[in-house]
Amino acid sequence: MKTVFAAAYDTEAAGRCVKACERIVAVHREMDVPASFFIVSNLLEGAERRPYQELLGDARFEIASHSATHPLLRDHPSLEIKGVPWAQVVNEVQRSKAAIEDCFGKPCVGFRTPCGFADGLGDGPLVELIARSGYTYSSSVGWGPKYSLPVPVQGAYNYERLGFPDLWEFPLHGWHENVLKGHNATPGRFLLWPPVYPDHVVTGYVQTPEEEFAVHRYFIDKALELEMEYSTLIWHPWSLGKFDPEMRMLKLVFEYVRARGCGFTTFAELRARRPSVKAEPALTGARA
Repeated sequence: MKTVFAAAYDTEAAGRCVKACERIVAVHREMDVPASFFIVSNLLEGAERRPYQELLGDARFEIASHSATHPLLRDHPSLEIKGVPWAQVVNEVQRSKAAIEDCFGKPCVGFRTPCGFADGLGDGPLVELIARSGYTYSSSVGWGPKYSLPVPVQGAYNYERLGFPDLWEFPLHGWHENVLKGHNATPGRFLLWPPVYPDHVVTGYVQTPEEEFAVHRYFIDKALELEMEYSTLIWHPWSLGKFDPEMRMLKLVFEYVRARGCGFTTFAELRARRPSVKAEPALTGARA
């Protein structure tokens, strides 16, 4: 199996992401690389709507949901924050999809929970909500064992055991780059002991785009070593722009991926490779 690389961006910060996206998109166009942008849909309801339409309307980009306002949709053990009430969860999931489809005029099939979880959508009602709201995949596994970092390189799976075989989960890989740079003072167990990858040691925050690339390269190599279907990383435009406004790291990653003989893809394309079963009926109301 030839491993493909799925570039993805959690686009979530008003006033800080749109400027970074200008440079990110320029690099993607220059190097002819597709991408998935998981966007918080309230960014599309104000003055930034038009800039995002112009930047991300390119056919090579997938636009997926990162919720409407970026709250925690479930209790988060590492962040020690409670999830929002269920009625708000329903609104975040459904309103974001409608807003993205209205803005870009194409289906929004993917969802990524804010902050991510070690078990993706979990085994509770969020799985049913995502499936019945019309999404066909989630990309929400964003922590390693016991809510540690980095996230192990692992493959996709579906939620068949919960009755939704058509809903797929595509785990993230590696480090949240904003944590790797110290841009988020997030509590929790970042380095598991014993570590999942004993040969991967991070002794402090990265200081240069080249140091950041060296960390990311480890996880690309690991995906290739394991002959994974895809490789991906955890990127945030606001953090990328703050640390590396010229996006030197992105260029290094894309050049390396090409040099290793990998192709590029989006999460929507990864999902489209899988056969679909009969669609679930539309959600008719909130579930307690």
